[in-house]
Amino acid sequence: MDCSDFNITIVGLGLIGGSFAMALKELNPKHIWAIDIDEATLDIAEKMNIIDKGYTSPEIPLSKSDIVILAVYPQKTINFVKSNMNLFKSGAVITDTAGIKSNLIKEIMPVLREDLDFIGGHPMAGKEESGLKAATKDMFKNANYILTPINRNKEGNINLITEIARGLGCKRVAHLTPKEHDDIIAYTSQLPHVIAVSLIDCNSSIMGISQFIGGSFKDTTRVATINGELWPELLMYNEENIISKIEDFQQNIEEIKDAIINHDDVFLKKRFEKATRKRKEIRKGV
Repeated sequence: MDCSDFNITIVGLGLIGGSFAMALKELNPKHIWAIDIDEATLDIAEKMNIIDKGYTSPEIPLSKSDIVILAVYPQKTINFVKSNMNLFKSGAVITDTAGIKSNLIKEIMPVLREDLDFIGGHPMAGKEESGLKAATKDMFKNANYILTPINRNKEGNINLITEIARGLGCKRVAHLTPKEHDDIIAYTSQLPHVIAVSLIDCNSSIMGISQFIGGSFKDTTRVATINGELWPELLMYNEENIISKIEDFQQNIEEIKDAIINHDDVFLKKRFEKATRKRKEIRKGV
């Protein structure tokens, strides 16, 4: 992917925004700028040579940017677009990285200028750590990337963001509706985090528990190291879908609980064999 014709601005130089800057720099954009409230972060990014210049105010970079990548939390994404609507360059393509889509797009699209194009995006990549210090140019290598185009989006702009995602190293770029995205992500991302948090808090009465854990506990609770500011927002924005998935999980675990109580080893064997088959099928597709 050749980005030499584009001025690109990244809003938010945290883990994802910083990783975007590092990876995009290798695609040779005309200019790559960043907007962040933290001057120290911008100074570090400039010294690292992953951006050409950083700004705490959006007027200058937005007026010149062909592509704007919003790498901030969902509500901040909405607020930024709304409050800076008159600053975007005519014809600019705007995309985001938030983990929810339906409510975000419902908020943005009614107020979006006719000469702008907003294409929802979600890179399926991350770490337990946060901030620019944790960013890496390989963050998106072999990752999945979801775009949620709608009827208003221009095909050429959808293709542009798709090619940029591939240029970052993403293995697959899927196109889903915002509704499909939020339903799937509730299961594949949000529910595992909820389960991990619940599991880690499940039995705090065991003293010195770190002496008694093995790989299964470590693997299952890895994502319990969670951003306490971001995740309540993601769950609340996707309330209907995540509640549905939690209820499905509750039903499944109740069935296993009842089988244990009733000594129903036949049921347990079938359930475990089914889960093993499904897990192997998932691994083949990864």
